[in-house]
Amino acid sequence: MNSEDINNLQNAFQYGVNLGSSPNAVSTSPTQSFMNTLPRRLSLSKQQKVLKPFSTGDIKILLLENVNQTAISNFKEQGYQVDFHKGALPEEELIEKIKDVHAIGIRSKTHLTENVLKHAKNLVTIGCFCIGTNQVDLEYAAKKGIAVFNSPFSNSRSVAELVIAEIISLARQVGDRSIELHTGTWNKVSNRCWEVRGKTLGIIGYGHIGSQLSVLAEAMGLHVIYYDIVTIMALGTAKQVPTLDELLNKADFVSLHVPETPETKNMISAPQFAAMKDGAYLINASRGTVVDIPSLIMAMKAKKIAGVALDVYPSEPGKNGAGSFVDSLNSWTSELVSLPNVILTPHIGGSTEEAQSSIGIEVSHALSKYINEGSTIGAVNFPEISLKALDLDQENTVRVLYIHKNIPGVLKTVNNILSDHNIEKQYSDSRGEIAYLMADISAVNQADIKDIYEQLNNTDAKVSIRLLY
Repeated sequence: MNSEDINNLQNAFQYGVNLGSSPNAVSTSPTQSFMNTLPRRLSLSKQQKVLKPFSTGDIKILLLENVNQTAISNFKEQGYQVDFHKGALPEEELIEKIKDVHAIGIRSKTHLTENVLKHAKNLVTIGCFCIGTNQVDLEYAAKKGIAVFNSPFSNSRSVAELVIAEIISLARQVGDRSIELHTGTWNKVSNRCWEVRGKTLGIIGYGHIGSQLSVLAEAMGLHVIYYDIVTIMALGTAKQVPTLDELLNKADFVSLHVPETPETKNMISAPQFAAMKDGAYLINASRGTVVDIPSLIMAMKAKKIAGVALDVYPSEPGKNGAGSFVDSLNSWTSELVSLPNVILTPHIGGSTEEAQSSIGIEVSHALSKYINEGSTIGAVNFPEISLKALDLDQENTVRVLYIHKNIPGVLKTVNNILSDHNIEKQYSDSRGEIAYLMADISAVNQADIKDIYEQLNNTDAKVSIRLLY
């Protein structure tokens, strides 16, 4: 390293120090990383090779439900063809659209059932631009060799902040006072209005959102307890309790942050409401099937529960518009909206500009890495494996992506096919009935690639195969 190189390093280091210590510095990432300031010949990594699929035309992406612009931009930068729609599509139109696309991006309103997915001839991956994946038939997708990705934590902060706002709003009856003033009624009262400082928040489900909520709540003076089916390290001074009943007995506010599973359906019903403290509050920003709403209505009418905030519902409208949240959607709607101190929001927990931008980036990058490199890191229904990206100078190399049934003898068959070639890297893993093999084969020409493709494509255990070169 010569004196010029040393000066470059010193200047880069001083730039970072100045950025961090400046009293006027904005808390954001610098426009270039420290490593990017190194001279090109001192770079610690080589340029990556951009792979393209063998025997496939242009990559087509179908994006529904107003997926964020960051995703659209990322896909277009990759050279993909993007078909964008602001809303969800009726099933018949969805079936027609999905026939020829290689990837589809959805949020919570689009349901990718077996009936829909069986028409997807070219589909290799699904991106759920949200946390939940219950709108996708994950098992059937895996059997078809379709990897599903989601965004497990990008909107965690947004949901946690909404819950904090609802805790305060319920304690102060802000919703009712606002409605009254909108209709011309001045009703300044303090009866049954509380500070949240010193109260106990019970969090059910201490994952990405629950733990974020825990930190925010403690900063406001709330005591935090939480219940989860697994033992999780507490943040701050929060304490895990061994049973759901203990949490319900102790909490002034109960907030739900669990997935939609058979075990969580109606997990808060009449017995749980009976176990809660008199005058407690309930917040549900997780899944609409978690709370038994008719039992909630009874508990509210009996004044057992002092207030509730709901952001999710068993059935939700397919699109925005007046007259859609009615009894024909959920039979109890009229009764619920007539109750006092009930805050209802239209599934907006993760609906902030920041969250949607982050989700767009996270999921589109995961889909692009799978399409371009075969990486399944972050997939929710697939073995999670990855190989190091090929360097730009690795010519005449093909990457084999072979999805197959998880049965004995498959690797022997595959390795026999590849035995005449130089296998630089190989990795295989399985999950349930599906297994996935990645291999980089060097010193091959177009004829070799075609031969490898045809032989692997004709194996009995094959689910799907892609070759990238």
